[in-house]
Amino acid sequence: MTGAGCVPGTIGFSGTEQAALPLVRGRYRARYAVSAEDMAAALELRARAFGRDVDAEPFDALCTHVLVEDLTLECVVCCCRLLPLASGADIGRSYAAQVYDLSLVAQMDGPMLELGRFCLHPDHRDPDILRLAWAAMTTLVDAGGVALLFGCASFAGTDPGRYAAAFDRLRERHLAPADRAPRPKAAEVHRFDALSAKDPGAALRQMPPLLRTYLTMGGWVSDHAVVDHEMNTLHVFVGVEISSIPEARKRLLRAVVG
Repeated sequence: MTGAGCVPGTIGFSGTEQAALPLVRGRYRARYAVSAEDMAAALELRARAFGRDVDAEPFDALCTHVLVEDLTLECVVCCCRLLPLASGADIGRSYAAQVYDLSLVAQMDGPMLELGRFCLHPDHRDPDILRLAWAAMTTLVDAGGVALLFGCASFAGTDPGRYAAAFDRLRERHLAPADRAPRPKAAEVHRFDALSAKDPGAALRQMPPLLRTYLTMGGWVSDHAVVDHEMNTLHVFVGVEISSIPEARKRLLRAVVG
């Protein structure tokens, strides 16, 4: 079952696969949102993390939502939403497809999973939170036989000049293969070849943590950033082909799952 057919607490592609949550690591637990109260907590965290009064939109109803809770403080410290797609033929239903031309990505084989609205509470920086979030993601990917994990990685603000070094590094090292490349579709985009600032140290500092994680897993990106004035961000499309993730990285992710 996909999209609106997803039942809270499960995620699947053919109606049979289910990924087992919750997962617990130390004081933290990753689980599905299963109630209105859970969704309210997720939306509150998203609004705080993204600097908005309200962060809710129609795509939320199509997705399964995952929460990471601090069991000691009894609060949500991380959340994300996931949209399972049975194949590339369904990619037009994704959030990313509204602002990127994904016609080439749609030709890829196998189930896909869109990760969106991934955010961390600004007052909670324990590395175990992100480790557990990615462990939960790993169980979902494995359960659904996912071939491609994808989403949008956001840079704060809409001034491309702030991220010249990061965009230059993405252009030089991490562009999508030509036969998968997302094409421009949004009303306003920034092409990476418009700036040049070769500073590897600055490039890494400028990249958001989620994007750095994608890249360590062999992720590739669009050749442009979408300028999103509503969200006050610049964001790039990121795809991770599960078959291309380094084996050592896969072992680390699955070790947390146990």
